[in-house]
Amino acid sequence: MHAYRSHNCGALRKEDVDATVRLSGWVHRKRDHGGLLFIDLRDHYGLTQLVVEPEAPFFAEIERVRQESVIKIEGNVVARDGEAVNPNLPTGDVEVRITGFELLSAADELPLPVFAEPDYPEDVRMKYRYLDLRRETLHKNIMLRSKVVKAIRNGMEDKGFTDFQTPILTASSPEGARDFLVPSRLHAGKFYALPQAPQVFKQLIMVSGFDRYYQIAACFRDEDARADRSAGEFYQLDLEMSFVERQDVFDAVGPVMHDVFAEFAGERGVSSYPFREIPFDEAMLKYGSDKPDLRNPIEMQIVSDHFRGSGFKIFNSILEADPRHEIRAIPAPKGGSRAFCDRMNGWAQKAGLPGMGYMIFDEREAKGPLAKNIGPERSQAIREQLGLQAGDAAFFLAGKPSEFVAVAGRARDVIADELNLADKDRFELCWIVDFPLYEWDEENKKVEFGHNPFSMPQGGLEVLEAAKSDEDYLAIKAFQYDLVCNGYELGSGAIRNHRADIMYKAFDVAGYGKEVVEEKFGGMLNAFKYGAPPHGGCAMGLERIVMLLAEQENIREVTMFPMNQQGEDLMLNAPLEADAAQLKEVHIKVQMPIVEKK
Repeated sequence: MHAYRSHNCGALRKEDVDATVRLSGWVHRKRDHGGLLFIDLRDHYGLTQLVVEPEAPFFAEIERVRQESVIKIEGNVVARDGEAVNPNLPTGDVEVRITGFELLSAADELPLPVFAEPDYPEDVRMKYRYLDLRRETLHKNIMLRSKVVKAIRNGMEDKGFTDFQTPILTASSPEGARDFLVPSRLHAGKFYALPQAPQVFKQLIMVSGFDRYYQIAACFRDEDARADRSAGEFYQLDLEMSFVERQDVFDAVGPVMHDVFAEFAGERGVSSYPFREIPFDEAMLKYGSDKPDLRNPIEMQIVSDHFRGSGFKIFNSILEADPRHEIRAIPAPKGGSRAFCDRMNGWAQKAGLPGMGYMIFDEREAKGPLAKNIGPERSQAIREQLGLQAGDAAFFLAGKPSEFVAVAGRARDVIADELNLADKDRFELCWIVDFPLYEWDEENKKVEFGHNPFSMPQGGLEVLEAAKSDEDYLAIKAFQYDLVCNGYELGSGAIRNHRADIMYKAFDVAGYGKEVVEEKFGGMLNAFKYGAPPHGGCAMGLERIVMLLAEQENIREVTMFPMNQQGEDLMLNAPLEADAAQLKEVHIKVQMPIVEKK
């Protein structure tokens, strides 16, 4: 028999009754029932109930053992009595009567309970993460993550992709976030950067003649943590393909993502494949977001014409003030109560708007100040356009869409949540396509890249050269796309700009001269000068995928050793100060920030 176990703690079944076994694991729980001592023994694989009789020579020793101590036992497998069978436990038909015992590692008093998983402060959970990971839910989440990675790898291999590793020590990245810098010992005053993403390298792999690349890539960005974003580091499915158009990328990665969700969704529904493709402009109009939650059936619409020239002077004057101004309506099926409409109006004021006008519809007419001002004919036209019935309502926002669209999008979600309109037991995936290549930088009053500077503009060099004004440039679309699920961006991608002449022009529009482009991106530009294939790809955030599948709201619940909100590893006390010898070796002198005295 093996020194520590003949079976794991999730293996024993009815057919093992009368067998002599050896088990090792953690003391998950102890219970004293009228002299008999029951122990739930836990390992990676499951739980087995142990029974210790009072006459056992080691009874007193086992009685003193704390929870989470590691023990080894020998014993006989017996069937549980009918009422004692636990149908919720795979080993619930049997128990082991202990005949031998050894304490392998005693546990001190626990700073964090493992059994029953009560809520506990994050700083304690992060400091004692190895105890936190023993909890059933978190352990299950981490195992789910491993299975998802395996399924992704299998799917990508089946699609003809090859796993290549890209460098970790590299040059500063153009991804847009802050880099983590690594000082060079051999090159005084110079620094490596940890990759924000393998963007440049994966494009160079295509230039090098490899056709379909992927990896589960570690990425490093010095960003603040959010519920759906890790502080410091994260992992993504990174992929790139040569000689492709957008649809080829969708056809490669889309089925893999669908199959991963379908495999691990349990009884939850998953969007059928192929996924919907929604242009960016349509998404912003209908959903107020470029990462819409399609479980919510509400779609916003433009209703400007119904208010133009109407008796409602506020909206009419807004429309007359600027041709870019619009009136948008948010339908609210089953929201036709004054109390609900007033509550949403108050919500809008807290969100930074003056409020939201509304109409309430009954069997015959529309009610409310807006309906009274514009009259029954216009109100009925709005009702018909929005497809509303008796008992429904509609909310209205006016002005420059870019100034209210984000709040409108949040209002859409709040309305759906309040009225229970969304089917939460589903995964709704879609592609958001046709992102603008540029956006307006209000702070610097200039055109700037909107998404990814290495994306191919739709229309190529010709559309860039034909543009004559900022408005023309802002109208240019790029071959950029995001995969979205339930209000989360799972990944982004693009057909790349593989031509140096187009790249020079695209950067010039954003105010980056040729010398700046060559200094920052010279390695990739030089490669393009020796023959680059048309190529494209994307990257999918692994933690967000697993977070959704595990029904968690925080990415730390699917990460084995995450940092806290402040980007600290409380378990190993990172980041740490470097000692003088280490700093001298890499030619660095630390200058602490000056804190002004109050």
